[in-house]
Amino acid sequence: MTIQQRIDGKIRSVFAPQVCELINESRNHGVPPGSETHFKLLVVSKTFEGKTLVDRHRLIYGLLEPEMKGGVHALALQAYTPDEWLAYQTNRKSPPCLGGSKNG
Repeated sequence: MTIQQRIDGKIRSVFAPQVCELINESRNHGVPPGSETHFKLLVVSKTFEGKTLVDRHRLIYGLLEPEMKGGVHALALQAYTPDEWLAYQTNRKSPPCLGGSKNG
């Protein structure tokens, strides 16, 4: 089992996320091909409700302590509640174009 598979499995089993995206970004760093040292993780879970961002990160890092001690060098985290994720999705949409031929 790869490190990425272990991380993904742990996150899914503990947090029962609505959204879970784990991307291996190691190729963007000065490491050998096929390395599993740098990851980006997006997790949307009800587990995070009522918890600060720091507490959410502590939960995730605590769960992944063996992986962090075993070769993972960097883990970029995005941890949202379902309501925060919905608000984020709603607010990141581009506004309609008001220029050009529509403005005449």
